[in-house]
Order: sequence, then C-alpha cells, then structure tokens
Amino acid sequence: MTKKFYITTPIFYPNSEPHVGSAYTVIVADVLARWNKLLGKKTFFLTGTDEHGQKIQEIAKKNKESPKHFVDKMAEKFKQSFKLINSSHDYFIRTTDKKHEEEVKKLLQELYNKKYIYKGKYEAYYCVGCEQYLTESDLIDGKCPLHNKEPELRKEEAYLFKLSNFQNKLLKLIESGEYEILPKNRRKEITTFIREGLQDISISRLKERVSWGIELPFDSNHTCFVWIDAFWNYITGLKNKNKFKEFWPADVQLMAKDILRVHATIWPSLLLATGNKLPKTLFVHGYLTINGKKISKSLGNAISPEYFVEKYGADSLRYFLVKNIPFGQDGDFSETKLIERNNNELANKLGNLVSRVSTLAEKYGLEKTENKLIKKLNLKKIEAHFENYELDKALSEIFSFIDKCNEYVQEKKPWETKDKKILYELADSIKTITILLWPFIPETSEKIAKQFNFKINYKNITIPLKITKIKKQEILFKKIE
Repeated sequence: MTKKFYITTPIFYPNSEPHVGSAYTVIVADVLARWNKLLGKKTFFLTGTDEHGQKIQEIAKKNKESPKHFVDKMAEKFKQSFKLINSSHDYFIRTTDKKHEEEVKKLLQELYNKKYIYKGKYEAYYCVGCEQYLTESDLIDGKCPLHNKEPELRKEEAYLFKLSNFQNKLLKLIESGEYEILPKNRRKEITTFIREGLQDISISRLKERVSWGIELPFDSNHTCFVWIDAFWNYITGLKNKNKFKEFWPADVQLMAKDILRVHATIWPSLLLATGNKLPKTLFVHGYLTINGKKISKSLGNAISPEYFVEKYGADSLRYFLVKNIPFGQDGDFSETKLIERNNNELANKLGNLVSRVSTLAEKYGLEKTENKLIKKLNLKKIEAHFENYELDKALSEIFSFIDKCNEYVQEKKPWETKDKKILYELADSIKTITILLWPFIPETSEKIAKQFNFKINYKNITIPLKITKIKKQEILFKKIE
C-alpha cells in the first residue's frame, strides 16, 4: 500500500458564483481524501479556481470592473462555499497567483525550446461557454449541445502544440491501464476519440483579442490559451507548498465528463513532453441534473450550496449527494429526496441509535465484554467499495450494520433488562460506525466521538471502547417537514 495519496478536483471557472454541481465534486474528493487520511496515509487534496480567459474578460467588462477585481471577489465566494461544506482541502490554488503564472511561463518556454510549439494558423469552431474547440461532429444542428449556441468559427494566427505527436503513446498508455480512466465506458469513449486522430491544437490567442491571460514568454503579442494554464495548477499546487517530490504523481483526479477529452489528451501530452510522470487515475463522474438537465451556470439553473447548508446542514447535503448518486453516473438533484434521506436514514436510523444508546448508557452505565454484534459488520466489503470508488455502496453497507444495531436494541430491550454488557456492545459498535462515517459526515462523527469519548482513527476500529461516562446530547439530525 502506498503511503501517500494526492487527489485533485478540476479548478472551477469563477465566471459566476459556485453551485451545488461544483460542491458535489469537492465533497466526493473530500470523502476520498478523508478516507485515505483515516487509513494513515499522508494526503494532499487540491482544489481552486481557473481565472483567465475570454469569458472572464467579457464578464468583467460587462460589470465595468477589472478582470482581477472580478476574480478576486469570485474566488473568495468559492473559498467560503467549500468551507461551508466542510472541505478539508490542503490548498486552494488560483491561476492568477504569481508563482503559478511563473511556472506556466517556464512550461511554455520549455515546450517552445523542445519544438513542441510552433507558429501557424488555426481554424476551428470554438464554444466560449465550454472554453473548448469543437469538431463538426460535436455539434447538433450546428450548435454546441451543452449551451445550445452556435460556436464561433475562429481563424487567426496562433501558436500550436504538437498534440498529434502523442497520439500513439497516449493510446498505448490508456489501453494498458497505465494511465487509468474510470469508469471503463469513459476509457472506451476516449480511445475511440484518439483513434479518430488528434490534431495539433492552438495554445495561444492574440493579445489584442484576449488580453486577460498569461503572456507567452517568447511572443508578447500572444496570451496563453486557458486550458494549458489551468492544467498546470496540478503541478504548481504542489510546488507552491514544496510538496511536489513527496506527492507527484496524482493518485486520483476527479472531473465531470464534459472536460474528460482535454484531460485525457492535452494534459497527459504536456506531462509526456516535459518528462513528468502521468497521474495514476482519472475518475470521471456524471452530471448533477435538475429535471434531467445538467446544473450549469450558463444554463441558468444553478443553485448555491449555501442554500442547502443553511436549510439542512452540511452533513445532510454531503450524505444525500454521495448516497443518492452512484459515483460515475448522472444523478438528478431533488430537494424532496434530500429531506427523505435526512429523515429516514440520518435521523431515524443513525440519530435514533445514538440517542437511545447514549440515554441508556448514561442511566445504567456500561460493562466491558466481547462485542459479538460487530461480527455482523462486513469491513472488508466497505474497504473494497472505497477501493472501487463505489461510495454509495460503502454507505449502504455501513447503514446495513446500523439497521442490525437498531434491531439488536429492539431484540435485547436493554431499557427493561438494564444489561450493561448489551449497552457496551452497542456503544462499541457506534464507535466503529462513527469512524467509518467520518469521511462522509465529519461534523456529526466528531460530535459522536466526543460524546462517546474516543478518537477517530482506523486503528480504533479494532481497539475496544474504553468505559467512560456517556451523556445524552442534543438530537444529531432534526426531522424536516
């Protein structure tokens, strides 16, 4: 087992406020980071904002403010939003950080010196909303399928990156699984796309058209195309904290499926061109949808995570998003389902178990005994689900054990028998449940750990609970009407 774990989210485009779709990626990354931390690994979790490009330039102009002032304001909103959902990221990178800009210039100069970048003309369809070039086969009725807008046909002087040079190498790395793309249907999608032929791509824009970008070190009339600048954050995020040698390559990089193509072609090609190791795994999750449509700022159906956190609490939102959406698939967001899961699973099952056991433990005390109840927990299955990124199934397995504990309370009736040994088995089982739930609902888990007097770490699963005074506390999850 490797002793380190480096996980990244894509960095988010702050053209408007964060929404629950971006919160979803951060929550999943946080669950995986916390799980690996629990296993005793050194972890590094990176997120941040991607702040250059034409779209930001245009919005700032419309708002009659400088692009820098606009992104400063928006980056702060993303930071606050991620804090609200209890993200434990180690670093929040911004592509307007001076150190990042310097690293990107070094990268561009290296690629130019190695003749991977050359001057030419570029003609292609470009969707400003996606910040991506599209082929004719990507369009539906001549429009971008995601934004329902006709892309611009761009023809201008540009510097191009020899992406075509890496086609065969990439295909080999992806097909062998050395550069793993999950789920497998996404791997197939990418290998089909690469086989159709990778074209050299434009990596610059004329400064007179897009001034809000990093200037090319070898031609001040051009600025760097936003993707090249954005991808390098995964490297500079570590370098800025002097963690590159310790944590590179990334173990898992998370993203939604709309940015898979660029992540599976341009990004690894940049790494190959500069002699850097490739990340181990790209995991592509589906879209969060509302009424079947992707939650998107440009589509105007985005809802802020603050709304849900203020109304239901961070743990209810985190639990719902992970439990309701099999990771890797699309999932429809429903406030009604969030309330149902809060009431039926968090309040009725977990909350009720903790409340009953702590009330009886305070009244009658505990007596140490062998915990036979814990044998009904399938820990190996939970570990395997984490290994396979089946986070919803890991939660189902934990809650299956919570059900068994609630059944045990009903069967043994400790409120009648006053059996301290039964109460000890239940309290010890709550310890294990709490440790396993910490990656998902950290705030609640920490409250339970304090109440039952144990520390949250994986070793404590096998160490019997020490007998101390347990007191009933306030309700963990209030039922929502």
